[in-house]
Amino acid sequence: MTTSNGPAVSREEFDALFAAVQAWGRWGPGGRGAWNRVTPGHVRRAVARVRSGAVVPLARPWDTRPAPDNPKPALRHMTDLGDVEPPEPAVYKDFLGVDYHGKGVSHLDALCHAAYRGRLYGGRAAQEVIDAAGARHGAVAALGPLVTTGVLLDLPAALGTAWLEPGRAVHAEDIAAAERALGVTIGEGDAVLLRTGSLRRREERGAWDTGAASAGLHVDAVPLLAERGIALLGGDGDNDVRPSPVDGVHSPVHVLTLTAMGVPLLDNLDLEELSAATAEAGRCAFLLVVAPLNVPGGTGSPLTPVAVL
Repeated sequence: MTTSNGPAVSREEFDALFAAVQAWGRWGPGGRGAWNRVTPGHVRRAVARVRSGAVVPLARPWDTRPAPDNPKPALRHMTDLGDVEPPEPAVYKDFLGVDYHGKGVSHLDALCHAAYRGRLYGGRAAQEVIDAAGARHGAVAALGPLVTTGVLLDLPAALGTAWLEPGRAVHAEDIAAAERALGVTIGEGDAVLLRTGSLRRREERGAWDTGAASAGLHVDAVPLLAERGIALLGGDGDNDVRPSPVDGVHSPVHVLTLTAMGVPLLDNLDLEELSAATAEAGRCAFLLVVAPLNVPGGTGSPLTPVAVL
C-alpha cells in the first residue's frame, strides 16, 4: 500500500472534482448544510445503538504548552483565587482563550471557514458576508447541536499497524477496505471519524510539525463520502493529507467538504480511547453528540464531542 501523499492532482482535475461533489442549493440558503440530512429518524436510530452506556470524550486536553504542532498554545490563567469577592463562599475563577483553528485544539470548522475561488458554501462571495465582525453566512451559530450515528474508521486497526506515517494519504479504496475489515458501513447522515494514530505516534516518537507532514484523506476519497451522504467528517488530524497533493490548494479536503458539500469538519480529535472502546465492544458505530459553542458570526468552535457505546 502506498505511503505517499499522491497521486498529484492538477487544478483542472480538482475543479472537476469540486463540481462533481458540489451540493449548493440542496438545502436552501440556511447555514446547516449537510446536517440537514440528520432527521429525527436518524437520531432515534443513533440512540438505539447505545448498549453498554460507556461515554467516551473525544477532545484533546486544553494545551497551553508550545510545541512544533502547537505554535499558538491555548491560554489559561486564574482570575480569582478566592480573594476578590466577599468572604463566603470563596470562589475560584479562570480565563480561557484560544486561537483554535490550528493543529493543537479539538474544534469544529463551520461552513464559513473555507472559501474557494472567493466563494463559500452555497456560492456566496466571502468578501460580501465576512468582515471583522464575523460571518453572516455559514456561521457556527447556525449549526446548533448534532446527534447522529458516528462511525470510527480506525485505519491502523484495519491495517494491523500502530499508526499511519505522516504524509500517508488515505484513498477511497482504503476506506472501503477499512469498512470490510471493521465490519461497518457508512450510511446517510453519519459522522465519519478517521483515526490515523497520530497521537499514539506523538506519544512514542515526540511532536513534529503536522502542518508540514500528516496522514489524512486524499481528495480521491471524497467522492465516496459524498456518495454515502455523510453529515460530518472528523479525524485525529485536520483531515487533509499533508503535504497537499493539489497544486495551489493547501487544504483541498477542507474545500471539498466545507465549501462544495456543506459538510462541517472536526479537527484534532483524540480518538485513542474510542479506538480501544470500539475494539472491546466489537463494533465501530455508536451514538455521537456534537455541541459547538453558540457564537454568532463564529467560524467554528472548540468543543468536546462525545461518543456513547
